[in-house]
Amino acid sequence: MEETKRIVTRFAPSPTGKAHAGSYRTAMYAWLFARNQGGKFILRIEDTDTARNSKEAQDDIYEALSWLGIDNDEQYIQSEHLVRHQELLNKLITEDKAYISREEAKDGSGVMKDIIRFRNPNTLVTFVDLIRGPISIDTTDLGDFVIARTINEPLYHLAVVIDDHDERVTHVIRAEEHIANTPRHILLLEAFEWDIPAYAHLPLVLGQDKQKLSKRRNALPMTDYAKVGYLPEAVFNCIAMIGWNPADPGSDQELFTTEELIKRFDFARMQKGGAVFNIEKLNWFNREYIKKLSMQEFWKHAHVWLPVWIENIPSTQEMLKKIEHLFRDHIEKFSDIATLLSADDVSDRGAAEFDYFFMEPIVDEKILVWKTLKDDPDGLEKTKTYLKQVAALLAPLTEETWNYDGIKNVLIEYADQEGKGNVLWPLRVALSGKEKSPDPFEMASILGKDATIRRVLVYI
Repeated sequence: MEETKRIVTRFAPSPTGKAHAGSYRTAMYAWLFARNQGGKFILRIEDTDTARNSKEAQDDIYEALSWLGIDNDEQYIQSEHLVRHQELLNKLITEDKAYISREEAKDGSGVMKDIIRFRNPNTLVTFVDLIRGPISIDTTDLGDFVIARTINEPLYHLAVVIDDHDERVTHVIRAEEHIANTPRHILLLEAFEWDIPAYAHLPLVLGQDKQKLSKRRNALPMTDYAKVGYLPEAVFNCIAMIGWNPADPGSDQELFTTEELIKRFDFARMQKGGAVFNIEKLNWFNREYIKKLSMQEFWKHAHVWLPVWIENIPSTQEMLKKIEHLFRDHIEKFSDIATLLSADDVSDRGAAEFDYFFMEPIVDEKILVWKTLKDDPDGLEKTKTYLKQVAALLAPLTEETWNYDGIKNVLIEYADQEGKGNVLWPLRVALSGKEKSPDPFEMASILGKDATIRRVLVYI
């Protein structure tokens, strides 16, 4: 009985630039499939494009995969296989399956150069794609395609076929633009008399403009999501579901652990058409994952985004704990915390939303008056009367009754009597200095009795 081959997949990026979500979805699927099958996942850096390679891009690949939690069982650098590539290139030439062709350089210089072409047998190539089913391509149109610039410079088509064979790759999982390359690779495999792997060509990842996701159209490098405070679990979950639905039939489940994605992974529910990477959807995923964090995990991520000035404010840690739930409700990514508290220093407070929890608000009296009193010449004086009464109503509350419900209970009847806008709007502005903020009962409960009454009485 023939022994079943162990499943082996690979991710083979080129270090010619920082890769985006489309590239890393390929890595995710190759990794998920290998883990689902109890197989092996290989990382191979395809660095044969020496003119465009960069160490920065290569390091970025390692960083992104590590951040996403995509580990590998084996790791290779393609350029280190050059001797093997040369050996097999010479074998093809010796067997007249490839030949040296002297041709004019394509750069218009008129210089003649020797290149190496594969001798195309012009056959019909058929393979069964794991997503798209049978695909047949007449290779006559490919002509005798180039497989090396010189004997020392094998090109992609040759190198990838040799490496996949030598690394025992059983399943080649890659983007659909490689469908056109697959017939070339199968011809080379047949020329070497090697086994042909299974192929799965993934649908394109599209930007919100419905065009292929591309660095040229401002697709962010994967590592940038880490740098602005996205959680890797949320990013993985979101990107894994671009064009694939692991949910049970009839279920609207969208949040999956990595272990669940591994268990559920298959190609049967992969769509054939392109799927959009939507930043708003990613933000939704990230918010949901942030809500699930323990307090300790939350502050582990949040602490690095606190502005420097906040460390010098008395009772900072106590206040941060009080408003943790507001952070969770308001942020899409952890870098939003810097915006909520103002960017860098205490004087830069114009756009900050939550700085008033740590320092006295700056209030423009023009916004203190509710809109129905704007045209009333006595509008400001009436507003001050309302605030004075608010302070009087709050004064009897004790430490035990100073909470959201206790504050609301003593103010709501007066607010209903005089008009909620007339009473609660200036309270909101007095406490925050802003037109948009949490409701005044919540702010007052967080700020405490002394700070609340002090801020209200400033305008009396």
